[in-house]
Amino acid sequence: MTKVAQLQEDIKAYAKTIGIDKIGFTTADIFTEMKERLRRQQELKYQSGFEKGSIEERTEPQRLLPEAQSIISIAVAYPSRMEKTPRGTKGDRRGIFARASWGIDYHVALRERLDKLGAYIKERVPNAIIKSMVDTGELSDRAVAERAGVGFSGKNTSIITKEFGSFVYLGEMLTNIPFIPDTPIEDGCGDCTICLDACPTGAIVQGGQLNAQRCIAFLTQTKDFLPEEFRNKIGNRLYGCDTCQQVCPWNKGKDSHFHQELEPNPELVKPKLRPMLHLSNREFKEKFGHMSGSWRGKKPIQRNVILALGHYKEQSAEEDLINMMKHDPRPVIRGTAAWSLGKIGTDTAKEAISAMLEKEDNEQVLYEMENALSAMRAKQGSQ
Repeated sequence: MTKVAQLQEDIKAYAKTIGIDKIGFTTADIFTEMKERLRRQQELKYQSGFEKGSIEERTEPQRLLPEAQSIISIAVAYPSRMEKTPRGTKGDRRGIFARASWGIDYHVALRERLDKLGAYIKERVPNAIIKSMVDTGELSDRAVAERAGVGFSGKNTSIITKEFGSFVYLGEMLTNIPFIPDTPIEDGCGDCTICLDACPTGAIVQGGQLNAQRCIAFLTQTKDFLPEEFRNKIGNRLYGCDTCQQVCPWNKGKDSHFHQELEPNPELVKPKLRPMLHLSNREFKEKFGHMSGSWRGKKPIQRNVILALGHYKEQSAEEDLINMMKHDPRPVIRGTAAWSLGKIGTDTAKEAISAMLEKEDNEQVLYEMENALSAMRAKQGSQ
């Protein structure tokens, strides 16, 4: 066995001891196919806008580390189920954070592991050059993982591993060490289109192509008014969407509980909705700041809470929503509260919106109020 091959085996063995569940190696060659795919996404305006770097930076590893010869891909499995799942009831509704936001922020969890792995490699190869990334880096975690044989890219655009399904976090490390590349795994989706059929908004355009602008996981993270067509489809989701993963046959029976820091706190990942309307910025950070779902701050989450209360037509929240519509300084919150009150549809809600029409000066909020009143009138007329 060559020195590089032995080092590679030692790295794999060490990785297991620091909580890395799967590891693969690939070259630092240009991701040619990925580059074309990204250009197509850009042309179609399917990108989310959260992407970092230019298409060249995202597909040419040596632009990020000129000395790069290899990329190490890592995967860490996370749970898909929780014990003692709390149930929401009428008058005491709950929202839900997607599984990728359960436990500690995965960026922190994976960076810690990559730092340890990097230190181990430096100890073995003192002149090693290393650059690590988790999600927020320029490289596509999924493209790297696919080429490194960690998993195959599913039609839902998630990396699917045979051992853990798609419930894995991904990270990578660029290095100047010329590792032996692993063999990519063959596609395992076949003719299956369950994820395409189940997507609530039709965001999965075709196998492996996602229109992020329609994806609920993306929409829950936006800060502006949510487009009307998606409001009823968001349900009680506060952050992210798991539908395309939940229905995937590869995920059947997959539930990994290997890492204590990734275990969910049921009261945080499925929180009561009404109390979340009253959190200060400080309280929000103290309670939810350790979760990846908090990265965009309080506003998108509170907007989604209001949408969920409208989805449930939750009359117990009526007074809260009226107060937000009247007094909240954020137009998005005031307008969304008006929409939600329109869904609840009581005479009290109607009177409150009508009274605020004369006082509100924001055009979008006024539009939401008028729409809410129109919807209530139409409903009453049809009864």
